[in-house]
Amino acid sequence: MSVFALVHGAWHGGWCWERLAPELERAGHAVVAPDLPCDDPQAGLDAYVHTVLGALDGAGDDVVLVGHSLAGLVIPLVAAARPVARLVLLAALLPEPGRSLADQLRADKGILLASPDLADEAGTTAAFYTECEPEIAHRAFARLRAQARAPQVEPSPLAQWPEIAAEYVVCTRDRMVSPAYGRRAAAERGIPVRELPGDHSPMLSQPRALAAVLTEAGR
Repeated sequence: MSVFALVHGAWHGGWCWERLAPELERAGHAVVAPDLPCDDPQAGLDAYVHTVLGALDGAGDDVVLVGHSLAGLVIPLVAAARPVARLVLLAALLPEPGRSLADQLRADKGILLASPDLADEAGTTAAFYTECEPEIAHRAFARLRAQARAPQVEPSPLAQWPEIAAEYVVCTRDRMVSPAYGRRAAAERGIPVRELPGDHSPMLSQPRALAAVLTEAGR
C-alpha cells in the first residue's frame, strides 16, 4: 500500500491530520505528517521541502503527497527532488515558476476569501473550520502557530510543473481559498479536478469522506 505524506498549510502542524490518519491507516496505508517550520522567520521553501524529505527518509516510491492550502507551494518541489507516485492538491495554492505567492495575490485579489487574525477565534473558525464540530474547531484554533512570511514572498524555484500524476481537490464551500481559483489554476496546469462538498479543512470536518477521495484518486 501507499505512504501518504500529509503536508499541512499555514499556521497549522502535523496535528491537523489526526482525524484523517486513522482512516488511511485502516485502509492499510502508512502515514507521515511532518511539522513544517512555519513559525521560523528564516525558513523558506527549501526548509519546508527538506522537512518533508526527511519525513520520507526510507520510504519507497509509492508515495502520495497531499498538500493542503499553502503546502500546494511545497509538494511540487518535493516531487522534483524525489520519486513519488502522485500529488493531491487539497484546497491548495499553486506555485508559478519564478513568482512568489505574494506576487500572485497582488495580481489576483480573489484567490483568498479571508485574512485570518489569530487573535479572532470566531473569524478564524469561520474561514478554516466552517463545518467542524465546535469542540473540534476550538481545539484546532488553540493549536495554531505563527506563520512566517518567507515562503510567501520567496519566488518559487519551480522550473516547470512536474510530469507526475496529480489531482486537485476543490472544497466547494471553502471560505479561505476560492473554489473558483482552484478550478482555474488546476485547469491552467492540466490537472484534473475533483470536488468535495465542504469547508477548507475536510481533514477535520469530514475525515472519512476525505480519506475516500484520497484513496480513490488516481485509480
